[in-house]
Amino acid sequence: MPALIDLRSDTVTRPSAEMRAAMAAAEVGDDVYGEDPTVNLLERRAAEIFGREAALFVPTGTMGNQIGIRLHTQPGQEIIAERRRFFPDAWCGLSKRTAAF
Repeated sequence: MPALIDLRSDTVTRPSAEMRAAMAAAEVGDDVYGEDPTVNLLERRAAEIFGREAALFVPTGTMGNQIGIRLHTQPGQEIIAERRRFFPDAWCGLSKRTAAF
């Protein structure tokens, strides 16, 4: 059985030599301007899989959490979550960026 990739955290998974080679050989562009073919393909595929009009790639789970919470809260609202789901440093950034606590 092949080794599993640990996706618990943005910093836990270490790329293999094959992953590094794929990254080095990948066609790249500026994703802010919609010019990165890999990001564009990933977003189109994710939207297709989930039956959505569009998808947005974010590079970290923390960024995804912050965007999701910001979309569902207004400044000053409270967020109730299990302690094991968020780490203290993530909460600091979250409250600063969303004004939710």
